[in-house]
Amino acid sequence: MPGSNANGLLGYPADARLLILNADDFGMSASVNQAVVSALAHGVARSASLMVPWPGAAQAIGMLRENPDISFGIHLSVVCDLPGYRYGPVAPAGAVRSLTDGSGHFYRLEERANFTERADLTELDIEFRAQIQVVLTAGLRPGHLDWHCLADGGRPDIFELTLGLAREYGLALRVHDQTRARQLRDRGLPVNDHEVLDSYRLDPAGRAARYLRLLRDLPAGLTEWALHPAIDTPELREMEPASWPVRQTDYEFLMSAQARQVIEDEGIVLLSHEPARRVWASQERAR
Repeated sequence: MPGSNANGLLGYPADARLLILNADDFGMSASVNQAVVSALAHGVARSASLMVPWPGAAQAIGMLRENPDISFGIHLSVVCDLPGYRYGPVAPAGAVRSLTDGSGHFYRLEERANFTERADLTELDIEFRAQIQVVLTAGLRPGHLDWHCLADGGRPDIFELTLGLAREYGLALRVHDQTRARQLRDRGLPVNDHEVLDSYRLDPAGRAARYLRLLRDLPAGLTEWALHPAIDTPELREMEPASWPVRQTDYEFLMSAQARQVIEDEGIVLLSHEPARRVWASQERAR
């Protein structure tokens, strides 16, 4: 229905088909970083999400400094999802003990239930702020917040905490649950109108054709796809021996002439999170 989606808040007609193609996991590794920058510069990606605690974050931050026009957000990361790689908090370990296991690392993906049960909200606030501060200290301006391996933060109070941080810092927020999304739109905050597509939920086999069908069937309103591009390298296969094809096929799609052509033929408007960030920031100033 007219006025029921985010389009009006972003200055588009209600029947416009708006799409954010976001490259998640920027900062994971060199193979991911190279793919993300390439997909933004020469492909159809329009924004990225930076993981501050990961091993490639310093390189990614350098790339953002060299490419100030890149729209990016912060992929708040407190879960380790790669079997052979562990990492820990940006904040002092003693200040966020509930977020780590006995080794001082964040919980593994298969231990996510332990994390959501134990994580102290005050300590999460400390860690999330520390990750945001790394980006601000580097002289960069993020546009949005989202979460790594924790849709909507994994708990209602974590979602509310992150929503508060988004409003405090004048950033947009990726929202998965459509009940929450409707409530935010009713408050004048533009968020996606449809379920976020997470590319890890799709089989790499036949993925390009699936994406093209989804583009042709894209509904009116604001949609976000969380894609995970990477260049196929020995580094990528070592870090992600089982699921690296997810990243390679995402990269191929984002760089393909066919994707660009279908988007043009369908009249789809590609956006970054920047238009939404401007509205979120103006709403916060008006409070």
